[in-house]
Amino acid sequence: MTAESFIQQQSAAAIKAVYGADVPESSLQVSVTRKEFEGDYTLVTFPLLKITHAAPDATGNAIGQWLVENVKEIAAFNCVKGFLNLKFSPLYWNEVLQGIAGDAGFGQLPATGKKVMVEFSSPNTNKPLHLGHIRNNLLGDSVSRLLKACGNDVIKATLVNDRGVHICKSMYAWEKLFDGATPESTGKKGDHLVGDCYVAYAKLEKEHPEVLDDVHKMLVDWEAGDPHVRELWSMMNGWVFEGFDQTYKALGISFDKVDYEHDTYLLGKELVQKGLDMGAFVKDPDGSVWCDLTDDGLDRKLVLRGDGTSVYITQDLGTAERRFANYNLDSHVYVVGNEQDYHFQVLKLILKKLGFDWADQIYHLSYGMVELPEGKMKSREGTVVDADDLIQSMYEEAKKTSEESGKLADLSEEEKEKLYHMIGLGALKYFIIKVDPKKTMLFNPKESIDFNGNTGPFIQYTHARICSILRKATVSFGPESIKADVEPSAKEIRLTQLLSLYPGKVAEAGAALSPAIIANYAYELAKEFNQYYHDTPILKEENEAVLKYRLELINVLARTLRSAMGLLGIELPERM
Repeated sequence: MTAESFIQQQSAAAIKAVYGADVPESSLQVSVTRKEFEGDYTLVTFPLLKITHAAPDATGNAIGQWLVENVKEIAAFNCVKGFLNLKFSPLYWNEVLQGIAGDAGFGQLPATGKKVMVEFSSPNTNKPLHLGHIRNNLLGDSVSRLLKACGNDVIKATLVNDRGVHICKSMYAWEKLFDGATPESTGKKGDHLVGDCYVAYAKLEKEHPEVLDDVHKMLVDWEAGDPHVRELWSMMNGWVFEGFDQTYKALGISFDKVDYEHDTYLLGKELVQKGLDMGAFVKDPDGSVWCDLTDDGLDRKLVLRGDGTSVYITQDLGTAERRFANYNLDSHVYVVGNEQDYHFQVLKLILKKLGFDWADQIYHLSYGMVELPEGKMKSREGTVVDADDLIQSMYEEAKKTSEESGKLADLSEEEKEKLYHMIGLGALKYFIIKVDPKKTMLFNPKESIDFNGNTGPFIQYTHARICSILRKATVSFGPESIKADVEPSAKEIRLTQLLSLYPGKVAEAGAALSPAIIANYAYELAKEFNQYYHDTPILKEENEAVLKYRLELINVLARTLRSAMGLLGIELPERM
């Protein structure tokens, strides 16, 4: 039972005893007491006045007095302008901590029975993954972990955009400008080589705009199954897939379901025909098919070109229909940048016009772009930061910072190498995830790797520090070490309070689809521990009961940090 639920339960009993009225526990408004007031949790009395027929403070004082006299866990109260601030006794917080210590799955919420698909990454096969893709992947992965922790059955999915005009542009440039180059002959990862082709095409089209006609013909030939075009397409996509796999592995990203646009775009065409038959779509004289959304405050939306080729939304319609049908989904979360807000607004509207009621269960997790100190990235101009280069630079920055700090001096070279990768990747993931998804963010690699402040390495180092203390302990400890006769200090109560908030933070973050809530919770927990560690002797404590209590407290804290950071896909080292 959470502290809020406990207060609701006991307050309902107090209202029954004092005023003879039954009130639903869930209707009572309880929140954490504001820092400027004394207390742990606050009950709002104003909704109760129609029952008590008394002033707000009189109501609060009467309820508070009954609680102190009848509930041993409530130590004191004060009422300020109708807000009843309640202070728990140390006994209560020991009970809470003991419950947390004995719960190996603390933070995992009960099963909901719901099936949720989270689609993320969904790259184009005309360039390597870049910094923008990294934010997408890290958000998608952490949201998937969060929704699973919230009790859902989660399917991590990606739709690889492996066909279309943008793909043909890279193919065209390779044929015209790259003289048969391969990853082997150039020594480049395949996705980087294809990305070079895409950049080269952009330059070529600026000088010779007419080449775009050749590219469109290539797309028509591809859809017609032309053997030469299909063979070229298959070869270059193979290079990219292999490159993507290496990047995903380096990021710790995996998928349960991988779809490819070349398999799904025909499904969309079937729905286009259904829409025409229903009268939801119209065909223009040039053969193109449109959905008129002007009555909904939007524009006419192209769903099929005049030459019969698909557009993005064509395959999105087909893929959504197949996924809901095949997986019996309760909801589908698309992790896609905010430049596609309009696209998903249109997608949901068209699906509803096609008669699919589940369209309301589609959610677009719209996130802001990632910018660099020098400005925005542009793929066509080759000014992006490649994911592979960034991961390598984070490793190098972690190595440099660690060596300068001297924190890893006692470790073997093998241990150091493992830690450099763990710290670099942890710094990258945390720096990106700690920002609310909806916000545009500025990424600066050097700022992300700092052993102080709101960073991944600070939390990693805090965890390693706790593990070091636990290793040095000469007494055994466990949940049974949290005893009623050990009175916790104010800082220990504060740590227990923070720990008790974790399941609620998981639920809040899952509902908001915001891993940033968990990231910042982990930072608060790590920061609070470091203040406690600075002021409190742990291993030097002479009272064995108190020593065991403190060891189990920080053991639970380390476990909770591992759980929270695990939801972000970040590893915490035991030595550092």
